[in-house]
Amino acid sequence: MGPTPPTTAPAPAHPLPFPPHLPVPSDATPVSQPPSRFRTPGAPGWLAHVLGVQMAGAPHNSCFMAPLLWIVLLLLVSPGNAFYLPGSYMHTYSQGESISAKVNSLTSIETEMPFNYYSLPYCRPQGGIKKSAENLGELLMGDQIDNSPYRFHVNVNESLFLCTTKGLNDNDAKLLKQRARDLYQVNMMLDNLPVMRFTEQNGVTVQWTGFPVGYSPAGSSEDYIINHLKFKVLVHEYEGSNVEIIGTGEEGSGVISEIDKKGMSGYQIVGFQVTPCSVKRNAEDFSKLNMYDSIDPVDCPVELKKAQVIRQQERITFTYDVEFVKSDIRWPSRWDAYLKMEAGSKVHWFSIMNSLMVILFLAGIVFVIFLRTVRRDLTRYEELDKEAQAQMNEELSGWKLVVGDVFREPTCSKLLCIMIGDGVQILGMAIVTIVFATLGFMSPASRGMLLTGMIVLYLFLGIAAGYVSVRFWRTIKGTSEGWRSVSWLTACFFPGVMFTVLTVLNFVLWKSESTGALPISLFFTLLALWFCISVPLTLVGGFLGTRAEQIEFPVRTNQIPREIPARKYPSWLLVLGAGTLPFGTLFIELFFILSSIWLGRFYYVFGFLLIVLLLLVVVCAEVSVVLTYMNLCVEDWRWWWKAFFASGSVALYVFLYSINYLVFDLRSLSGPVSAMLYVGYSFLMAFAIMLATGTIGFLTSFAFVHYLFSSVKID
Repeated sequence: MGPTPPTTAPAPAHPLPFPPHLPVPSDATPVSQPPSRFRTPGAPGWLAHVLGVQMAGAPHNSCFMAPLLWIVLLLLVSPGNAFYLPGSYMHTYSQGESISAKVNSLTSIETEMPFNYYSLPYCRPQGGIKKSAENLGELLMGDQIDNSPYRFHVNVNESLFLCTTKGLNDNDAKLLKQRARDLYQVNMMLDNLPVMRFTEQNGVTVQWTGFPVGYSPAGSSEDYIINHLKFKVLVHEYEGSNVEIIGTGEEGSGVISEIDKKGMSGYQIVGFQVTPCSVKRNAEDFSKLNMYDSIDPVDCPVELKKAQVIRQQERITFTYDVEFVKSDIRWPSRWDAYLKMEAGSKVHWFSIMNSLMVILFLAGIVFVIFLRTVRRDLTRYEELDKEAQAQMNEELSGWKLVVGDVFREPTCSKLLCIMIGDGVQILGMAIVTIVFATLGFMSPASRGMLLTGMIVLYLFLGIAAGYVSVRFWRTIKGTSEGWRSVSWLTACFFPGVMFTVLTVLNFVLWKSESTGALPISLFFTLLALWFCISVPLTLVGGFLGTRAEQIEFPVRTNQIPREIPARKYPSWLLVLGAGTLPFGTLFIELFFILSSIWLGRFYYVFGFLLIVLLLLVVVCAEVSVVLTYMNLCVEDWRWWWKAFFASGSVALYVFLYSINYLVFDLRSLSGPVSAMLYVGYSFLMAFAIMLATGTIGFLTSFAFVHYLFSSVKID
């Protein structure tokens, strides 16, 4: 038999010594938590795999029983091969092989504006700065991955000198101090693993990714720079045995198929940890050394007088130590330490149970509407003879009175069709993306893949948007005339709003010289994707909509609109209030998503997110049907827009919750520029949610009203 596929094991959290005066950011993650999201309490083993995180490069961890059985069958038939699909390419290093770390943009939860690593006076690589290939998602997220001078030799412990800078000029000194005070973090990677650090806080070991540029101790007027790094690289000794590897590459940029025929043993990097230090060095002595010269190892000083202060004309010496430690962690399990659930799975289960209670409550109301009210009225009506029906027509009340107006064309019907089409496009993108992420295809090892996948799906779902919008346009108007303008506006409405907001925010980032600003070439790339793929596909979908069978209304519409009785309270109050029920379904997951976006935490519980999304769809449908029925019962035939906003109003509460999160959970966010970025991105998120949830409610209500009045035989 071939080698047994590696099993998942939680990464040990070894507390590392850490200077007590270094600041502890608010996004730190306690280590004393449930060992892994693969162990979901109260769920069967296979369900835990579906609901838990699919770690990077763990292709053998299937989400459903059928794929698992296929893999077992493949192992039995071809015992000399193992498959890794999908994920990061597994690289095995030989003894003493050289490997360099990479650096990403500097980030901060204080400003939310990323900056280039080499915008600060750090040591440069000997061969010059070389940018790594970046996908569309990485560029949009502001990632800028460069090589770094930090070089290691596998399984060789070293203490090395990097460089000594020239005396800091006034601009460099001010910039370093500002970055240190804004809690900017250096994001470094080795073999695609982000660097992780640990410290003790109130008796709890805390972990987070990256390390600070510097720190400003309480009670001191000076700022200090991190200039010495103590790395610990965890390696797993591996013996190759004819392993066929299929992956997405280290950068997620291509498909690799390779067979290790030599069967050589080697080392896999399964952990990357750092202890940052500030050490004052004698610049004159160290300036005589060359890069990568060996030096004596040093411990992190606790006294501030031994730390390197940031001051004008100060020369800073950068050094580092590296220690390789053998580990039992298998390569497919190396992301477990990053993906640990911060609060366990109980809070997610609570969210799901809360949503189920709401669904059952609304399902009871819908059941009463359908089986007790509607069906009873229709049955009584059908049992009467024609004379009795004519007499009953004069005594009708409630929804039966609006039979001649219920399908009257709504105001701004073109805008409604456009929003429905865009909502179908966004909803389809969200569902397919989350399903693929749940199945493990959106590996965190492939940065930017999630966002890239969403953009590609959105572009190609333009055909569905055009089809739905034009078909509803034909249904409302009774003709295909004007379908081209409907298709064009569908292709330009939501992307146009998003492009306008992002352009304004981009000018702000450009002015701040942040790497989060999109380069002008990327702007033209996005425009090309928009007008060369999305718009033509939307037009094709619109054309198909003109050829589809027209939806016929079951009753005729009167020429003169029926007067709507006066109500004691505005009907829009009920519409706005209806959004609280869908919001109650998603607000817990919304907290985790916002924390992932703005606090730099990993969000990878896509199994839970998929369940919440499905529950949200059900709640939106039920809320819209109930509200539509209530409006028809009070003889209000203007149900079209109210059905859309009954569920779409959840976006208002999402936006208000985002503002609440900014005020109470992102207190560290400073400056009007950062707040403007936050509000702008939150508006785009809420706008997309409004279109998606509103579409769910409208389509369900349209089907309900069509079914309801197709059963009525009133002329």
